[in-house]
Amino acid sequence: MKITILGSGTSTGVPEIGCACPVCTSADVRDNRLRTSALVETETERVLLDCGPDFRAQMLKCEFKKIDGVLITHEHYDHVGGLDDLRPFCRFGEVPLYAEDYTAERLMHRMPYCFDGRKYPGIPQVSLKVIRPDQSFYVNRARIVPLRVMHGPLPILGYRINDVAYITDMKTMPEKELPLLEGLDCLIVNALRLEPHWTHQNLDEALAFAVKVGAKETYFIHMNHHMGLHADVERKLLPHVHLAYDGQVIDV
Repeated sequence: MKITILGSGTSTGVPEIGCACPVCTSADVRDNRLRTSALVETETERVLLDCGPDFRAQMLKCEFKKIDGVLITHEHYDHVGGLDDLRPFCRFGEVPLYAEDYTAERLMHRMPYCFDGRKYPGIPQVSLKVIRPDQSFYVNRARIVPLRVMHGPLPILGYRINDVAYITDMKTMPEKELPLLEGLDCLIVNALRLEPHWTHQNLDEALAFAVKVGAKETYFIHMNHHMGLHADVERKLLPHVHLAYDGQVIDV
């Protein structure tokens, strides 16, 4: 399995508009962070995790191939703002979007022209597949388990794909979900910044979660400029824990 980190930044991206801090002005390309998204590829499927407003720019750097499914974590714009840019990938056929009912309903209100049954040439040819936490399903041969995650007070989804888990925008996870994360080869999870935040894990919370899960390798995503310089933070982490960066390819 190959995982490409399309974006590792939070909702404002890095550099943040109008900011001249050391991170936003860094010459290290690992400090430039588009909005969070990832592409998971195996021999039989290609699965996109979220589709934010930077999707077009992210995919221009990737091989143009069929997308077999899009896993939506939640409705916030930085995770769904690029759905209209799926249009070129519809040349390969309809692209299914997987989301829980709460999120699916809001996507239908946000993009009614895609889902109201009166489709016309030029719009994204997508379909909504409603899923539920803890109930597994398949995209081709990949077994996917949606995981309940709490984004502050908002229930959202993380995903386990075979032996990889992808979790973003989490503050907490119900204890009953933890057994679904046993035996991971790779955990990709959010770590917003150094200071606490009321709806996202900070670095210390993400590190504690990584230790609890015990994956072979852990990568942090959804970071803002207050995380600090990539090179400085990376040196302080455990050997099997890393800051992800845009364009990074993880082989599992």
